[in-house]
Amino acid sequence: MTAPVQVSGLSHWYGRGALRKQVLFDVEVTIPSGEIVIVTGPSGSGKTTLLTLIGALRSGQEGSIRVLGEELRDARPRALEKVRRQIGFIFQQHNLLNALTAVQNVELGLRVAGSASSSTLRNRARHMLEAVGLEDRIHHKPEQLSGGQRQRVAIARALVGEPAMLLADEPTASLDKNSGREVVERMKSLAREQGTTILMVTHDNRILDIADRIIHLEDGHLSTFTDAVIANNRQMMKMLAENRKKQKLEKVVDDLDERGFKELLEDITADSQRLLDATAMASDVAFRSMLRQGLFAFTRKLGQLLDAEKASLFLVEGDSLVLRIAENIDQMEEVRIPLGSGIAGAAAQSGEVIRIDDAYEDPRFNQEIDRQTGYRTRSIISLPIKDRQGEVFGVAQLLNRKDGQPFDTNDEERFDLFMSSLGVMLETLEGLDPGSLNDDRDTS
Repeated sequence: MTAPVQVSGLSHWYGRGALRKQVLFDVEVTIPSGEIVIVTGPSGSGKTTLLTLIGALRSGQEGSIRVLGEELRDARPRALEKVRRQIGFIFQQHNLLNALTAVQNVELGLRVAGSASSSTLRNRARHMLEAVGLEDRIHHKPEQLSGGQRQRVAIARALVGEPAMLLADEPTASLDKNSGREVVERMKSLAREQGTTILMVTHDNRILDIADRIIHLEDGHLSTFTDAVIANNRQMMKMLAENRKKQKLEKVVDDLDERGFKELLEDITADSQRLLDATAMASDVAFRSMLRQGLFAFTRKLGQLLDAEKASLFLVEGDSLVLRIAENIDQMEEVRIPLGSGIAGAAAQSGEVIRIDDAYEDPRFNQEIDRQTGYRTRSIISLPIKDRQGEVFGVAQLLNRKDGQPFDTNDEERFDLFMSSLGVMLETLEGLDPGSLNDDRDTS
């Protein structure tokens, strides 16, 4: 079956003579039927121009651009119109008509495509609005809808004619996190059901994981998937550096209250999750270095927030747990615990939280660690850390409440809440040389 989009040697420019500015250079891309492709890249890189060329909103100038079986280079207006009628468009601005209701706006997408009866058009529009979750808003006008709801109306309008292809230009740029996610998930599920090819331009790293493939445009040149990953990681790191005002994470974390700490943790966890979901890899050295440093700072901060004297972190290595984060770890001999042995090993093996009121009364407690450090352990919480497949790959531990009381259920719940976020960062770092977790840290 011929691919809906076949672009070869495509170049494009605006203006003439001394004013000519080239925006696309020798672009090559093929998009098979039913594939979801995201185009990333900085502003002014040519993304929207590429989208408008593929969408038959203008004709190509140099090279070949075949869309839905039609050659669009130097194409006549009638040929462009024929292709446009088979494409659904979604833009950053929903472009709804304010005088019409949601169902009337969606009907417009059908009236352009064919000549069915008014009742048939109305029923199809109503069913499509129900499919995007707006069955109770069909008679509302745009001013009565939220941003996410208006964008869903735009999606319904784009899909109601069952187009062969869907083109979206920054569909989530004006939406908050939850609305943006809802919009692209609706777009994805409905397009999958109809077998529609999707080409989406976006700056939004939050939605990269819906793509079958990511391509990257910069200065008019198309890059490979790997280059796109590197470019997005660099962009992510730049944003993180700017957001943190280039301060060391230890300093940033120490100055935060509990609410601020949660927000920072959520931000970096979201970045880690997107990296895992969008690329299935975490090879960016700067990103992983930042997370590695952050784990030490966060683990220490957790101890402070939960009024614990000490906080530590073990990672699973083969059939053992190895202590990787702890106060003054560089002054200790390596602590390696067989899985199933000791309290931390028992938590790793069972996958269940273990809370101990008096460590020396529990036969699983390894008193040798106290003898090495001169510390007297009283109460303990050992919390297993699981990856997205539910496998335990680490154990976090708190020792001794500062008020002398044993840890309680509330302590356990708060600890679990924080560690669920840290677990995502740890999963991002899986595959590192374990010893590298002992680098770039402050153990004071």
